[in-house]
Amino acid sequence: MSKIRLTRLFTFEAAHALQNYKGGCRNIHGHSYRLEVTIIGTPIVNEMHPNDGMVMDFKDLKKIVQETIIDPIDHALLLREDAPSELVEALRHLNHKLVLTPFQPTCENMLLDFKQRLHPLLPQQAELHSLKLWETEKSFAEWYAADNV
Repeated sequence: MSKIRLTRLFTFEAAHALQNYKGGCRNIHGHSYRLEVTIIGTPIVNEMHPNDGMVMDFKDLKKIVQETIIDPIDHALLLREDAPSELVEALRHLNHKLVLTPFQPTCENMLLDFKQRLHPLLPQQAELHSLKLWETEKSFAEWYAADNV
């Protein structure tokens, strides 16, 4: 059977700060992110199945990514969980959407986190093939399953 790749594009807004970084990115700043999620699999071959001919319904892929990744971080500030407590307390007091991560919230680490979140939620006939996260119009990071076997 032939394998097919499906890709869905998502966009979200988020801010972050890179703790202990020696450049401007140590300051809180935001990005208009673009996330490409690509799965690979063999289309279902069953005339009685509602997804006959599909690896996965794009609608189902959208729902998984939206609920698992986009909704929690869209318009949020991502900080490493050991960020200064005064900053965290002030942001929480002002009811800002704050996401504390166990990792430095770089583009690379965000991709690794996304991969961990998505992998167990995909249907049996589909595998996560790749993720691409655009941080700016000209800069992105990529994760490929084939690079990690």
